Amino acid sequence: MKLENTKLLQDPDKSFIVHHETKSFARWHHHAEYELVLIMNGKGKRMIGDHIDRFEQHDLVLLGSYLPHEYLCDEEYTNHPGGFQGKAIVYQFLKDFLGSQFFEIPENRNLNRILGESYRGLQFYGKTRDRLTALMEKSYNLDGPERFYSLMAIFRVLGQTREYKLLSSPGFMKPFQNQGYDPIQKALEYLVQHFQEEISMKEMLSITNMSNSAFCNSFKKTCRMTFKEYLLNVRVGYACKLLTEDTLNISQIAYNCGFENLSNFNRQFKKIKSVTPSQFQQNANSDSAESYKKK
Repeated sequence: MKLENTKLLQDPDKSFIVHHETKSFARWHHHAEYELVLIMNGKGKRMIGDHIDRFEQHDLVLLGSYLPHEYLCDEEYTNHPGGFQGKAIVYQFLKDFLGSQFFEIPENRNLNRILGESYRGLQFYGKTRDRLTALMEKSYNLDGPERFYSLMAIFRVLGQTREYKLLSSPGFMKPFQNQGYDPIQKALEYLVQHFQEEISMKEMLSITNMSNSAFCNSFKKTCRMTFKEYLLNVRVGYACKLLTEDTLNISQIAYNCGFENLSNFNRQFKKIKSVTPSQFQQNANSDSAESYKKK
């Protein structure tokens, strides 16, 4: 698929963008801004990184900078006699729109963590979704300082929540940056740089200078999965990226992602994505939202 770089119009007297989308949602694209998307009306196929699923009314997702995404409404919304029926409220902001240090201050530690995780796409649920939905619906009709302070209220909710799930695989985007001497960060950096090679637990323990039990516990607490699970997700995520680019055949992709043979690649891919690599590629390039069913 062709990846486009799109940008919403920002008013010269505004520091961030609040957009009411009433036209056909943008196709496969990315942009520098972080984006919070609330679906007000519509349902269809949603692709975020390598995550393909259905969306419907009240779907709420935070997208990281340059994370590719697409919302494709079902035919009943796109071919309606009254015109396009989908609606969404979209917030966009750059990481430094409040200065280079705003998200780095101690009070914003949790908010900065959320933004760091958003490179995979975050879908909110529960009371968090309800609170954010109410704020976004109300703030759209505000202007000037009131809209700005409403955004701060949104940030406050984001910084307090754990009610979200990660969507895209960690390997689809490789955004890890040096954050000092944290041992697990060192392991993640090494993993992302060498995931196409064979990586042993012995190497991880040497890099982090940790015992086996300490490393396993710290890694799972930080990444919400074991080291082996994370490595597989990175490899499969990168494979999804190559599959969407459609420049290599599946065998080439398997070896480029660190799998020793095609059968193991197909087995692990289906285990994580619930479809085969060829099915994923077909789904990613399909314009038929009807071919995607709710899980």
